[in-house]
Amino acid sequence: MCLVAPLIDLFRFASVDVTTHAVAVIPDAETVAVITDVHANLPALEAALARIDELGIARVYCGGDLVGYGPHPNEVCALIAERGIPTIYGNYDYAIARDLDDCGCAYITAHDRELGQQSVIWTLAHTDAGSKAFLRELAFDLRFSVGATGVHLVHGSPRKVNEYLFEDKPASLYERLAAAESDRVLVFGHTHKPWVREYGGVLFVNCGSVGKPKDGDSRGAFAILTATQTGVEVTIERVEYDAEAVAREVAASGLPAEYADKLLAAA
Repeated sequence: MCLVAPLIDLFRFASVDVTTHAVAVIPDAETVAVITDVHANLPALEAALARIDELGIARVYCGGDLVGYGPHPNEVCALIAERGIPTIYGNYDYAIARDLDDCGCAYITAHDRELGQQSVIWTLAHTDAGSKAFLRELAFDLRFSVGATGVHLVHGSPRKVNEYLFEDKPASLYERLAAAESDRVLVFGHTHKPWVREYGGVLFVNCGSVGKPKDGDSRGAFAILTATQTGVEVTIERVEYDAEAVAREVAASGLPAEYADKLLAAA
């Protein structure tokens, strides 16, 4: 996937920084929702939260990448803060919060890389100081419980914020990650493609993306985790929103117009 990906500065993007780990003790819940990869798409976030409220789910967590590619970075940060949603940073958040011009993203072609750099420049210019300060306070990961089952939330992987855990990667990779994992459920995003599978006694849950799906389904995606007698049951929920209106905003905002097409195609 990363044929022409930039050389990532591992000291910036990932290794777990113990100074930014979440340390709060979070109460158990029987059902939780996990959203991730909102990417500055306010209507998609609002639709996801409305569906979560409709389902009566009181506890929500966010796996990061609030900003980037979309036209509403400040509004998304404000809504997440207003709702008091426990949130970790994604690679895009980490970069924008620190005024870095490298988001740690992997692109397949040079053209995609050029579009990505335009998005970084736009997002740096249009994310205000308050939003950047909010993003700087986010932790690398969170741990919580669903019923009696421990859950570990990261953005990319437990090793790096910008590591892509695709469903078709070798089982040996996931078995190694499972062996190093202290919780029974590992929840993450970053690839924008949802999947759920167990390896080595650990349930791996990719939530997909609320604001920029890449699995051919333009509806926003998020995960619902429900406690059972034997562990956790996972559902990937899809939610409709006015993607065409957001695509028009993307095209009119100064962001690369191709991102409007990608949003509608979920590509």
